[in-house]
Amino acid sequence: MSFAGVCQICESAEARYTCDRCGAAVCEQHYEARVGLCVDCATQM
Repeated sequence: MSFAGVCQICESAEARYTCDRCGAAVCEQHYEARVGLCVDCATQM
């Protein structure tokens, strides 16, 4: 899912994705596309 705004993790890059688990808007660097999760949720799996 696409999202416009600022990444909720780094708070500087443009958010282009939304985490499927927590709903956080995140940039490409903080998104794990293979699982559809932000890096925080991906590390908890």
